Amino acid sequence: MEETTTIPDPEIAKSRILDAALDVFASKGYHDTRLDEIVAESHTSKGAIYFHFPNKERLFLALVDQFADLLERRVKEAIAHEDVGIARVRVALETCLDTFGRYRRPAKLLLVQAVGLGAAFENKRNEINDRFARLIETYLQEAITVGDIPPVDTEIVAYAWMGAMYGVIIRWVYTGEPEPARIMGTLLPVLLRSVGFVEDEE
Repeated sequence: MEETTTIPDPEIAKSRILDAALDVFASKGYHDTRLDEIVAESHTSKGAIYFHFPNKERLFLALVDQFADLLERRVKEAIAHEDVGIARVRVALETCLDTFGRYRRPAKLLLVQAVGLGAAFENKRNEINDRFARLIETYLQEAITVGDIPPVDTEIVAYAWMGAMYGVIIRWVYTGEPEPARIMGTLLPVLLRSVGFVEDEE
């Protein structure tokens, strides 16, 4: 009886490669990671990796994109049932902070390891920073339109908020401090107050 050869699904192989790459990059860093280690971890082959990614740099950047896509998807899903206005701004910020907390390893790749790796990596970080600043800006504009906050320069505010979140989260990624709940409880009200929104006292 003839044996049937199972042809592996390219998308399943790609997913395994990305999962393995995340593990190896997160534990060894970009420069100390060798493709052979990702091959071993993913139980694939170098040919399978090169089929999807021409080199280690593209594989690393694909992980950064994957995390950014996850973050954007979670934000959009979270605000889908919120009324237009400050509620969406709040939920978008909460979801960003929560996602960085839940996915610490990919967050470390994006916020820490991609720093100083050269132009391609900096361009990718800037692209993602722009992407999320525009998202925050959209929700701020909506909050202004419905009268939840007074008019502000939403572009500057969005980038300032991104910087504030990055600063606190990078420290947390490095040290484990402050705890995510403490970040959420302190940073979120500060950011909202910076655009003139103050919670009603119960």
